[in-house]
Amino acid sequence: MFLGGQPPARERKFQFSGPLGIGLLLAAVTLAVWWPVVHCDFLNYDDPDYFTNNPRVLGGLTRANVVWAFVTGHASNWHPLTWLSLMLDAEIFGKGPIGPHFTNLLFHTANTVLLFLLLRRLTCLREDTPARQAVATWRSALVAALFALHPLHVESVAWVSERKDVLSAFFCLLSLLCYARYVEVAKVPGSKFKIVYALTLLFFALGLMGKPMLVSLPLIMLLLDFWPLQRFSGSTLRQLLVEKIPFFVLSAGSCVVTFIVQQKGGAVASLVKIAIADRIENTLVSYARYLGKTFWPATLAAPYPLPPHWPMLSVLPAFVLFAGLGAAAIGFRKKYPFGFTGWFWFVIMLVPVIGLVQVGNAAMADRYTYLPLIGLFLVLAWGAGVAHENARVPKLLLVGVVAAALAACTGQTRRQLEFWQNNETLFRHTLAVTKDNFTAEVNLGTWLSKKGQTPGAMELFHQALLLRSDDPDVLFNLGNALVKLGNWDAAIGYYRRALQITPAQADILDNLGLALAAKQQYAEAIANFEAALKEKPDYSDAHNNLATVLFIERRFDEAARHYREAHRLSPDDPRICANLGDTLVRLGQISEAAKCYQEALRLKPDDASVAAKLRRLAAEVPK
Repeated sequence: MFLGGQPPARERKFQFSGPLGIGLLLAAVTLAVWWPVVHCDFLNYDDPDYFTNNPRVLGGLTRANVVWAFVTGHASNWHPLTWLSLMLDAEIFGKGPIGPHFTNLLFHTANTVLLFLLLRRLTCLREDTPARQAVATWRSALVAALFALHPLHVESVAWVSERKDVLSAFFCLLSLLCYARYVEVAKVPGSKFKIVYALTLLFFALGLMGKPMLVSLPLIMLLLDFWPLQRFSGSTLRQLLVEKIPFFVLSAGSCVVTFIVQQKGGAVASLVKIAIADRIENTLVSYARYLGKTFWPATLAAPYPLPPHWPMLSVLPAFVLFAGLGAAAIGFRKKYPFGFTGWFWFVIMLVPVIGLVQVGNAAMADRYTYLPLIGLFLVLAWGAGVAHENARVPKLLLVGVVAAALAACTGQTRRQLEFWQNNETLFRHTLAVTKDNFTAEVNLGTWLSKKGQTPGAMELFHQALLLRSDDPDVLFNLGNALVKLGNWDAAIGYYRRALQITPAQADILDNLGLALAAKQQYAEAIANFEAALKEKPDYSDAHNNLATVLFIERRFDEAARHYREAHRLSPDDPRICANLGDTLVRLGQISEAAKCYQEALRLKPDDASVAAKLRRLAAEVPK
């Protein structure tokens, strides 16, 4: 009994089964299962372009690097937000792999929680009883758990170059959360729904700047309007489309920019190279393969090679499966609206990467399923509820099946993470589960060559040449392997063959110059170094190599000029500092030479040769 005034407000108690408890549990499980990802190494597959050999990224968030992120088409993509996030990693964590992998894990964890919150807002808040709200909450949690633990997502999380996946998904889910809020507040007179709408559009734009695959998001919003938002009953399709015009405009702009950048970068295959019929066949087969790997995620690989064509025994069943599931989704859309939304979420989100516009040489990729699989998980979670309610499937049986599925996903994800530990484990596994995999052979060969396992590398390069005899990268790598064996003549032959295919390739020109210099063909070596610098003026290795040959030719002034430029471009390279010091000694600039030697020793304190040169200079200088 109260003595007076208002009764004290009841304190909200933390409930483990409430949204906060479920969200924390999802985050904790995701971090625990995926923690081994922080021990993964960089790959020689795209990571050099995105991080390890990218001076812009390694330079951190400087003004020049930020501008570069917005104007560059490097790596055949325009995704400035991805570049900025990687620059921030380099700024905070340095050049090692732990930082970028940890950031990927944080984004994946955040995406899991955001997905749960999104689905809960979209579904349970529209239920009329606490019991049905609780059911919708747990279904949302199941979708988020499947998203968190599914092994098809390993490629997106464990590969530093795929920062764009987890980053764009983060802003995609934020955009959809704001959209759900906009739908709620737009009905309230005087509400600030325009601000929420603007936030929805802003997050969508940020997502596109992370990865342009999000161009289909306006269509996903229309699917959500159908179910679970049920806006089609109170609005016409025309009204809903008009509402999304700004989103379609952003999507169209992103498509145009992406196509131009990828075509300029040579990533888009022409219709002459891959016929439209072959693309349609691969599209149908890929949808079927994605479905298969969703339910049986074994023999996952990176990448999956694109065959010349698919046999009809693969294409026809894939077409029947695709058409049948689509027809079922449409036919039962009133009775099971979640099936319509879930199936077409999966189909529509894959359209930009399904192969109709062929980018690269892969038939499909696990990373492309990062967001599309949410649609299938929706069908599974709400379908399980229908099975319990309508088909009287025992609740205990459903719980057991769900627990077994999540446990299986967890085990397979941990196993797949082991394959992504480094180049050797990944590409040996890929070669074991695929055949005629050109990219895996080249990448594994490159890694073996760097590790000094030259015979094994050359065997892989020769196998790759059997698949593509005119590939300049393989010819270049073979040349590099032969250099390590001291077979200069054969190396020069492969470099020349590569240059016949791609004449303006700076790294090939530079290495050919080195091989020619080893054969004491200095005039031709100088010509190749100069050609490399014409193509890539900021190529520090070419400046250093050219200077070295000029030094041998006793052209010390020219050598000093190129050594200085190489040092400007690579100030942390002790070899260049020492080379410049040697040249300055020949020019009689003793004090400057001493400074170069001191800098070289600072960068490499155990260099006995440079230390001896510095002592000799000190002895020669008059007291």
